[in-house]
Amino acid sequence: NAYEYLLSIMSSQGDAGQFRTPRHIIDFIVDVVNPTKDDKVLDPACGTGGFLVSSYKHILEQHDGKDDPKNKDLSAEASAKAEKPLTPDERKKLMTNFEGYDIDPTMVRIAQVNMYLHQFKNPKIFQYDSLSSEERWNDKFDVILANPPFMSPKGGIKPHSKFSIPSSRSEVLFVDYIMNHLRPKGRAGIIVPEGIIFQSGTAHKQLRKSLVEDGLYAVVSLPSGVFAPYSGVKTSILLFNNELAKTSQEILFVKIEQDGFDLGATKRPISKNDLPTALDILNKWNTGEKVENKLAVYVEKSKIAENGDYNLSGDRYRVATDYTNAKWPMVELKELCEITTGRKDVNEGNPDGEYPFFTCAKDNTFIDTFSFDTEALLIAGNGDVGAVKYYKGKFDAYQRTYVLSNFTNVNVKYLFQVLNNSLKENMQLQKLGNTMPYIKLGMLQTFLIPLPPLEIQEQIVAKLDGYTGIIAGAKQITQNWKPKIDIDPEWEKVKLGEIGKISMCKRIFKEQTTAEGDIPFYKIGTFGKVPDAFISREIFNDYKAKFSYPKKGEVLISTSGTIGRTVVFDGEPAYFQDSNIVWIENDEKKVYNKYLNLVFQDIDWITTKGGTIERLYNKLIEEQVISIPPLTIQKQIVEKIEAERTLVESAKKLIEIYDQNTKDAIAKLWSE
Repeated sequence: NAYEYLLSIMSSQGDAGQFRTPRHIIDFIVDVVNPTKDDKVLDPACGTGGFLVSSYKHILEQHDGKDDPKNKDLSAEASAKAEKPLTPDERKKLMTNFEGYDIDPTMVRIAQVNMYLHQFKNPKIFQYDSLSSEERWNDKFDVILANPPFMSPKGGIKPHSKFSIPSSRSEVLFVDYIMNHLRPKGRAGIIVPEGIIFQSGTAHKQLRKSLVEDGLYAVVSLPSGVFAPYSGVKTSILLFNNELAKTSQEILFVKIEQDGFDLGATKRPISKNDLPTALDILNKWNTGEKVENKLAVYVEKSKIAENGDYNLSGDRYRVATDYTNAKWPMVELKELCEITTGRKDVNEGNPDGEYPFFTCAKDNTFIDTFSFDTEALLIAGNGDVGAVKYYKGKFDAYQRTYVLSNFTNVNVKYLFQVLNNSLKENMQLQKLGNTMPYIKLGMLQTFLIPLPPLEIQEQIVAKLDGYTGIIAGAKQITQNWKPKIDIDPEWEKVKLGEIGKISMCKRIFKEQTTAEGDIPFYKIGTFGKVPDAFISREIFNDYKAKFSYPKKGEVLISTSGTIGRTVVFDGEPAYFQDSNIVWIENDEKKVYNKYLNLVFQDIDWITTKGGTIERLYNKLIEEQVISIPPLTIQKQIVEKIEAERTLVESAKKLIEIYDQNTKDAIAKLWSE
């Protein structure tokens, strides 16, 4: 209803890093964890109480059929599955089984109202800092459900001493908190940022070790856009079942690729939805039954513990398990070539050298000697690990660059295409190191390659070479094209200040922006993209009443940072960063705004330093002289350049299409 919609809007991201959890994700987690009428349920970062309300409804569906007037909206399927209806005493006790904590008093009040609207007369929602307060530490629960804040405040959290894992990161502490507050047969579902899954910090590794050894039985990877537009953070769901985890030697990894909604900001419903299949897989795993499905991979705990980092990315293990039904035999890379490294005594080249010198970072250096005279593939062993380059001739390489040569039973260009489209993603999952990521020789040696007969390899190379040629031609167009106006010296020359008044966006304090609201707040570089900040309509209306505001079609100019960057305002309500953006209030009687925008792209603006910051001041803009032809000529110029731009955009689209065609062709090598 309308009030619940209001509540969902108010539960968008706030100052503490919280943001709205989509209802269908909440319901999915609740259905997997399956709270019952006898369970004591907690959400230690409850926001508006979404998990608690969903759990309450889930329990009612277990017991009350369609004849119960309180649950007239239940589906026929839910009615058919209903157990014995709750007695008045059971219903009364059920109302006491739900607790929620939140540090934000506003969220506490909203959650209390939300619970009250769902028949809770005295909702147990408390203002409480789950990470810094100790008063409720000894409380234990049968079920814990949460989407805790992902953002740690500046300086980190200052927790009390009862946590198992020493950390100042909120995401680490919340997972630790949940592990410590489950009863012996407890169950939990918690949404976590991807950093929990694979980051190599001491606290993260220690936490993952504890998870694998104590309670974790499944990890569900969610698509990156689930929380858009509130956050672009990639997330996963950690699922705990203390009883199941004790008896199972495996952890289930489930990968959700589609959740039934467009993954952009609009959240339009779509037909593709992996959640029902994932729910079936997880429910059966709860009873010990393994379902063979492309979404699922079961991994031995001993394998996860193998190298000591306890990585919980399902893709890391899926790489090694998806090949069982491959069409072509899978061969380790070390069987196809010799893998060596470059020289230890040299780490940089010189501009006067004769031979190319390859490092993991630069390709444009040279050296006076060479170690290799062959056809080779070079792989970055640190930095951008897994990046691949093909070269044939005399060259040398830095010691952290892996050189593949002396190939056997494989077409080198075929191998390049396979590695170029699959190795980097795999190595990014396996990379080691904090400040300087790196990979070990063994990781490359055991990387599996689909190996069809040589004649098939040659056919694939010919096909992909055709794609490469199209991509190269399209890239040449996109990289070399620049809108150009041929200035006629006879055209009228005017100062910009004569065209119209230069107006500047007025200040709105950063404190008045939020992560949700009615009016987008942009920097010029983010205009046209999904906004990450907003101001309220009330503030916006007050702003427009006091200050001038650009009209549709007027050109906005960046006056600091990327100086001279322009956009043509589309007229949609928006607020731009104060003092960094100006526009010309142009009535288009003398010059079209679209022509003006083209002219600006060729101006080498004169700037002045204000203190330490270089700026383009209004006075300098006013004095800038431009050439303007008659309006009819301006229109012709704009139409010509827009037609060219359309062709360039088509070239960009062509690159996307043939990049995807290449990926699809390589992916088929692993398909059944």
